[in-house]
Amino acid sequence: MDGGHWVGHDTGRNDEHYRMENAWEHGRWEGGYGREHVWRLDGGSAVRFTFSGWNWNVAPYDAGYCGDWDWNADSVSVYADPDHEGWYLAYNLRLGTYVHVMYLGR
Repeated sequence: MDGGHWVGHDTGRNDEHYRMENAWEHGRWEGGYGREHVWRLDGGSAVRFTFSGWNWNVAPYDAGYCGDWDWNADSVSVYADPDHEGWYLAYNLRLGTYVHVMYLGR
């Protein structure tokens, strides 16, 4: 966010980039939401990354927003995406950036 404005994520709930045919196909994540739940990345890339045994991927449309993430050390918090069914938002605490992520299961 920049002064209360989502940079790169301001297209609204009807953005086709985040539309899914099979929302929640890997189940729903129940690991804990918000800033009181901080998870350390255990490796991977935007295509597939893990923390605490949970697997995720970054929305292809958002890949450019996480090029500087340290996939082996950064900490993230996860939020439910209120606008796009099937997506979550991962917030990188070090960089202050959000990306849309899909839960892929354990």
